Amino acid sequence: MASFYFRYGAMNCGKTISLLQVAHNYEENGLHVIVIKSCKDTKGNDKIVSRLGIERKVNFLVSENDKLLCYGEKWKKENISCILVDEAQFLSEAQVVDFYRVSKYYDIPVICYGLRTTFKAEFFTGSGPLMKWADNLEELVNLCSCGNKAKFQARKVNGKFVIDGDEVLIDGSSEDIEYVPLCGKCYLEQVYDMNLKAEDKSVIKEYTKRYN
Repeated sequence: MASFYFRYGAMNCGKTISLLQVAHNYEENGLHVIVIKSCKDTKGNDKIVSRLGIERKVNFLVSENDKLLCYGEKWKKENISCILVDEAQFLSEAQVVDFYRVSKYYDIPVICYGLRTTFKAEFFTGSGPLMKWADNLEELVNLCSCGNKAKFQARKVNGKFVIDGDEVLIDGSSEDIEYVPLCGKCYLEQVYDMNLKAEDKSVIKEYTKRYN
């Protein structure tokens, strides 16, 4: 019985290049893969694009209402050896469960790559269900500018960290939007606590003075 994987990490941790490497490894051995991404990811349109400049056209763009279990029999007949999903955080919970079903009912491994949390430190629509349903969870590591492991991605608008705004704004979609990988401490200091109300900031400041 095939497994369902979720490989996740903060921005710039190499998720897409890892997916492309896995696809290459399968195809190097004469096996067939299918590469999928959500249509919410408009970067590259119908391609997945790594930050190293490597790109690949996807076989399938998932729209919000697609019922993915319907494709399981087709993929089995096409002898698909592995399904690779980029930007999986944009999937719906129903689509995550459908991919899980495909791995079990049709014995095709499904490997999903994506972010765990939004810039607000909340689960995306797909990331919570992926954490719940995946047989295997693997964190891909990136570093914060301080040298610690990055856990969060923060959004900058016009050079300033923000914690409000639309959940989905693709990096590169605007010159004013930038995402920065941060460790937990830097995220608290530079983003989360800085955006608290004044009275909450004063409490944080008092505790920091007391215990440091």
